[in-house]
Amino acid sequence: MVRLTRDVRQRILEQNEGFSTRTYYEGRNTREERIYTISGGVLKIRAIGKGAWADSRYDEEWIASDDETHRFLYANKWKMNLDGIE
Repeated sequence: MVRLTRDVRQRILEQNEGFSTRTYYEGRNTREERIYTISGGVLKIRAIGKGAWADSRYDEEWIASDDETHRFLYANKWKMNLDGIE
């Protein structure tokens, strides 16, 4: 696997347009689902969850930072199309 430099990360994002995956977390007083989607050459993250309090539901969406993108690509590289990336 090549180093995930900024240029390599951008090429991977462009090559995997439309890729989407989900993660789930459930703890003692909280649960969260995260939906990761590659769209327009960026990684978008949507977090849907509930905390311990009755009014603690949330649904947030943001564009991943460079660090979040790097961690996501490193953890999910085996699921993605990396053809031609050296």
